[in-house]
Amino acid sequence: MAYRILTAGFFHETHTFVDQVTCWDDFDVVVDEAVGRKRGDGSPTDGFLEEAAEQGFKVIPTIDARATPSGTVADAAFEAFWTEFEARARPAFAAGVDGVFLVLHGAMVTESFADAEGELLARLRLLPGADTVPIFGVLDLHANVSAKMCALANGLVMYRENPHIDAKDAARRGTALLGRCLRERRVPHMVWGRPPIIWAPPGTGTAVDPMLSLELYAHNLEATQPDVWACNVAAGFSFADTPDTGVSLSLVTLAAPEAAHGWLLVGAQLAWSLRERGDVRYPGVDEVVARIAAEAVQPGPVLLVEPADNIGAGAPGDCTGILRALVVHRVANSLVVINDPVAVAALADLAIGATREMAVGGRGSRLDEGPVSLAATLVSRSGGGFELEDKQSHLASMVGAHFEMGPCAVVRSAGVTILLTSRKTPPFDLGQLRSQGLEPSDFAVIGVKAAVAHKRAYDPIARASHYVDTRGPCSSSLGQFTWCRLLRPVWPLDTATTFSCTFS
Repeated sequence: MAYRILTAGFFHETHTFVDQVTCWDDFDVVVDEAVGRKRGDGSPTDGFLEEAAEQGFKVIPTIDARATPSGTVADAAFEAFWTEFEARARPAFAAGVDGVFLVLHGAMVTESFADAEGELLARLRLLPGADTVPIFGVLDLHANVSAKMCALANGLVMYRENPHIDAKDAARRGTALLGRCLRERRVPHMVWGRPPIIWAPPGTGTAVDPMLSLELYAHNLEATQPDVWACNVAAGFSFADTPDTGVSLSLVTLAAPEAAHGWLLVGAQLAWSLRERGDVRYPGVDEVVARIAAEAVQPGPVLLVEPADNIGAGAPGDCTGILRALVVHRVANSLVVINDPVAVAALADLAIGATREMAVGGRGSRLDEGPVSLAATLVSRSGGGFELEDKQSHLASMVGAHFEMGPCAVVRSAGVTILLTSRKTPPFDLGQLRSQGLEPSDFAVIGVKAAVAHKRAYDPIARASHYVDTRGPCSSSLGQFTWCRLLRPVWPLDTATTFSCTFS
């Protein structure tokens, strides 16, 4: 008889330092059998469904809700999810469930719950019939993993790559471990440890240290210790003010706590020894753009990477630091994308080829300098939908194979081409630009509002890449934020911090 596996997804990376509140309407929601239509879209849900079929599971779908990174989630949104989930989960447990698989991010914060995933797991465990059922799932590499999450789950498995090209594979690994648990009738537990470290996203790419060495440690531990089913390294999400924010390690294991704590301590000490490699700072945008403007033009685009307005970390995608510098320094044949539905609407009655004075960007963050005024010539407009070219990309891990940017317009002002969108779009797939008739390799300079996840798409076409410091809500200078709930001391905010490791 096939194992009956109940599944749900609730996915959001929450930036608590931006003003907006993320409402239920901001989530893309599917329920019941529609969840099965995510098969083939490259998402973690797809990974679960694919492996579940291999395992011969009878899948009981409930609800899958996901939103792009943004501000604190409204309590009403959390309760809306729970209402939909509970209505489906209660009768399923009454009929009999052998296991649960959850697709989560691990860094969701609501108005009332700093550890939203922990709250979700706690409520799940209280449902009749769910107290002893094995709970497995998948988490993002940037999860702020809590001791509560690990105490309530049996096997949360994390992505190992940044950019997140392995999100689907991570879900498959977690699903396969659930199958192993049920077949072998051995139920693992999770053990958690955290050193006092916080890294901004640019310091968490897995191609270099510190994450490269930490992931190698995790692989080696799994290979040499049979009782370790999975070793997770969480880089953490530094733009969430919670007690659990920061680097952590966790195990899915059959081992006793003493042995598990020893392994986690070694990993935490390694993270501490590499902590400075994760603290990355950049030159100012004007300095870099002035230098580029003075150089002779060469084939292939130069990237201006702007972590402070990193859409993939919850920034508004409309900060004007790069646009302003390109205009001031008159950089020809340059391209930027600005999320500005107000500007798109202001062009609705303009004929293609006509020019209008308008204000662009600078509306979404109090840290930005504000809108840039320019004479914009309308090149094209569109509905803004596009198919991802890379079904294994970081963007696919977030939304699947298709993305809607909302109404869009392409304008030019002097030498700068601007793609205006109505829905902020992480720049993780070149299909975004090509869908608007913009061939990225034809430009001399491209502004990219990202930290690491753009690299899979953009690095292959780039002649050079420069990270630049601009004003915005995802700055790597973490000391500029007002921290209220973060556990202190923590490095590098508190430079005198000494090594320790907190265990569950």
